[in-house]
Amino acid sequence: MTETAATTPTIPKWHVAGDWFDTCRCNVPCPCTFAQPPTFGECDGVLAWHVNEGRYGDVTLDGLNVMMLGQFTGNVWAEHSDAYAAVFLDERADDSQREALMMIFSGQAGSWPHEMVTMFGAEMRGMGVAPITFEVADDLSGWRVSIPGKVTASAEALTGPTTPEGARVQSMNMPGSETGPGQVVTWGRATADSVDAFGFEWSREGQSSKHIPFDWSGP
Repeated sequence: MTETAATTPTIPKWHVAGDWFDTCRCNVPCPCTFAQPPTFGECDGVLAWHVNEGRYGDVTLDGLNVMMLGQFTGNVWAEHSDAYAAVFLDERADDSQREALMMIFSGQAGSWPHEMVTMFGAEMRGMGVAPITFEVADDLSGWRVSIPGKVTASAEALTGPTTPEGARVQSMNMPGSETGPGQVVTWGRATADSVDAFGFEWSREGQSSKHIPFDWSGP
């Protein structure tokens, strides 16, 4: 057996599906989801995932959360620079679940996360384990995520004078869907977007937010 074969981890069959959302610096709607440069030429924000159902081989991932802080200059889907990221994993995950989350969300297990991580090419500022609280309203009227003392991000679904009551402002077939092709984007406006962790620091509200489901499988 070669050294490469001996040290390369075997990737089991896996599948995760759930909710993702972000809050960012851009004006509503965030141009990044249209594969355009961000509103102010650079962007930073909070990205959060909740696994509604998931399995990595024999490891169950249902109900676990992952959060990323990200920053970049330029068009994230094309030429960009100064890309930085930091990741928090759910403190409720045991060792095997934590390893599975790392393999999937780092892109090492393939599928869409591998494409996104490769394209983004971020320099990692750190990884931590934290109590991540994640909520999405059943009717998609709002969503929120928090880590005490470090991150607070929340949003209300976008509405306006001609939006029917209870209806959601949504887009499909987006050229820059952050969770991959084939998903429906629900647009929102951030009610909080505050970060102080791993050298990232900002506090604002009123800017873009969007919710997109994710559904990935591998290998």
